[in-house]
Amino acid sequence: MLTSLFDFDLPADRIALRPASPRDASRLLVVRPGAAPEFEDRTMRDLPALLQPGDALVVNDSRVIPARLVGRRIGRGDSEPRIEATLHRRLDGSRWRAFVRPAKKLARGDVLRFGTEGRVCFLGQLDATVEEETGGGEVTLAFAFHGAVLDQAIAERGDMPLPLYIASRRPPDEHDRTDYQTMFARAEGSVAAPTAGLHYTEALLDALRARDVEIHKVTLHVGAGTFLPVKTDDIGEHRMHPERGIVSAETATALNAVRNREGRVIAVGSTVLRLLESAAGEDGTIQPFNSDTAIFITPGYRFRAVDLLLTNFHLPRSTLFMLVAAFSSLDTMKTAYAHAIASGYRFYSYGDACLLHQAAN
Repeated sequence: MLTSLFDFDLPADRIALRPASPRDASRLLVVRPGAAPEFEDRTMRDLPALLQPGDALVVNDSRVIPARLVGRRIGRGDSEPRIEATLHRRLDGSRWRAFVRPAKKLARGDVLRFGTEGRVCFLGQLDATVEEETGGGEVTLAFAFHGAVLDQAIAERGDMPLPLYIASRRPPDEHDRTDYQTMFARAEGSVAAPTAGLHYTEALLDALRARDVEIHKVTLHVGAGTFLPVKTDDIGEHRMHPERGIVSAETATALNAVRNREGRVIAVGSTVLRLLESAAGEDGTIQPFNSDTAIFITPGYRFRAVDLLLTNFHLPRSTLFMLVAAFSSLDTMKTAYAHAIASGYRFYSYGDACLLHQAAN
């Protein structure tokens, strides 16, 4: 399929630069596909009434690290150009894969220095060596620190890795340290928020439990590659960056029990959907999972493990818009997005949400 089929125009004033407050005040567009798609304008606080007793929500408990580092190249002549690095995949205790800008200023063996003073005196500056260039602006960085000390140094110097459509309009600040983190965040490792989880509060969770809706957790460490636009003309030529995911045996058993008694599994976000589909067998049975996934879901995919999807509004030409088009059909989602734009919904990471029903096969 052509990538251009997944394009659409979005006015700049529809892009949310801050989240709703309180979080469950976000708007919620309910989408029911069909020959004449049905749309219902609600809010996140209406979610319990939109679900059925015995349903199960599945959330991603990955925690975002402050993965955006700004520094300079040192040790190669008098010039020390500014370099921005976004860490996106940890390789071991001291090495990370990162997207860097401008990549053309770097070569293998170059040293980057991120900051000169730390809040903790023994850390000093944070240096990293470009160990490998892997193309597309991606490099492997070998840091001078290791393990917990490196984590602390990154936390001191790093900013929350806001998507470019926000970061280009305002700098990250201290509010983003909490705003760009879901209430479920526990396992550190993501460099982008699983944004569908940003809409929840304790009051909303209490209302869901009172409705007899189960809440289960999985872990998918979101990489920056998930949010990159597809640059190939044909979506079949695009390759996803692998991301680490975990579905525990306990969670797999609980979700299988939900489906066996005809309850529905609702994925809170594309990350959860991709992970559950990676863990599911051909018959839809969810198996324990602890591995990488690079699953790329596009129209024509047969969903096995997920019945409904709660997700934000996504970028044009992105793998995430392709995923929702696979779930609820491309025509339905283009019409739904047009409705959302005309109705003033807020888009992208800090924006509103939609509850998608699956299109008939």
